[in-house]
Amino acid sequence: MEERDRLIRKELIRYCLTFPDVFEDYPFDDPNWTCMRIRTNRKIFAWVFEREGHIWVNVKCDPEWRDFWRGAYGSVVPAYHMNKTHWNSVILDGTIPDQEIRRMIGESYDLCGGLSVK
Repeated sequence: MEERDRLIRKELIRYCLTFPDVFEDYPFDDPNWTCMRIRTNRKIFAWVFEREGHIWVNVKCDPEWRDFWRGAYGSVVPAYHMNKTHWNSVILDGTIPDQEIRRMIGESYDLCGGLSVK
């Protein structure tokens, strides 16, 4: 993984940790897969991983918004290794504005039972 990708990954994880009651977890033997969990219910609201030379984040989304995000940005695709009705993969390739990435992460946190104050 390139240094640029390491920084993007760290920044993404650091942002997820700003939500209330969140912790970082590594449920597999593969350190490439980081999940961000809500402590009270242990639900995962973001998966962070490297694939095809980019950092990806899987986020839960309302099915009514799923197609909007996929249509608005070519780097939002049906989620890798997740339920494609409720999850999107966001490829962090520089084509999606940071505020939109933060919005998708916040919506995922809320859908997974978090109490967002952002």
